[in-house]
Amino acid sequence: MKKMMILAALLFPLSALAETAINGTEINLKANEQPITTAANPAAIAKLPKGLTLAHPGEFTVGISGEGSAPLTVYAENNKTLIGSEPDIARLVASALGLKLRIVVTSWEDWPLGVTSGKYDAAISNITVTKARKEKFDFATYRKDLLGFYVPTHSQITAITRAEQVAGKRIIVGSGTNQEAILLAWNQQNIHAGLAPMTPVYMTSSAAQALALQSGRADAWFGPNVNGAWQAAKTGRTHLVGNVDGGWPQAAHIAVTLKKGNGLAPAVAAALDSAIKDGSYQRVLNRWGEGVEAIPASEVNPAGLGD
Repeated sequence: MKKMMILAALLFPLSALAETAINGTEINLKANEQPITTAANPAAIAKLPKGLTLAHPGEFTVGISGEGSAPLTVYAENNKTLIGSEPDIARLVASALGLKLRIVVTSWEDWPLGVTSGKYDAAISNITVTKARKEKFDFATYRKDLLGFYVPTHSQITAITRAEQVAGKRIIVGSGTNQEAILLAWNQQNIHAGLAPMTPVYMTSSAAQALALQSGRADAWFGPNVNGAWQAAKTGRTHLVGNVDGGWPQAAHIAVTLKKGNGLAPAVAAALDSAIKDGSYQRVLNRWGEGVEAIPASEVNPAGLGD
């Protein structure tokens, strides 16, 4: 762990963590520690299902990944408080529903069990709506899903936007993600066309990912565009070579993920709509460089990847 922390400091200097610019937006982490809230919305509160049992009475308990995927999540200067666009969205939902926010730091692998078991009321962890996930969970959307391919600045790769361009390459991707599903579908297309197979490289540590790219053990990273843009802006060692909709070949959306059938999704969607209406939602996305992924209204269980 200590070795990884030293490595991360070399790859991502701490002095660079104060400010950066994503999509033309200057991000100041210290300023962004200040919470953004919205007023309690009676219409949203009225949609809370009768007899709903929350993980903690009077609180909206949300599982959020703390694995360092800025600007979605990042730790504040005290190295204890989780900030970022995901905690901000959770706070908007909680405040609109008249509830206190409780954040449970989790991992990508653990959020499904956490939601289904009732350990927390929702997961807000850059989760894309998919056909398969809708069989087990309910969703209320809050952001467009845009993925990006990033390569080292010294790479000879100039574009990755379609299947044949990943043939023979080693691509860093998260296991169980929609970007993995896209890559594997592309790989099958390429194999059927007689092209060289793609090799997925599974890593969760951003420091390990960066080292793999810079050392040549991987050719590209494929994941949420905002994460890739953040790292590129911070280090200057990677750059974007292509974007893909998260629901390829259709558009897709990121959503608050809830236990199937408990009736909470309409209330969460109404809470998000009230934040969209009063401008607090746009303030949250803008201050994290995600304004280009804003949506006009929250949808409950829309079409997703695989539909």
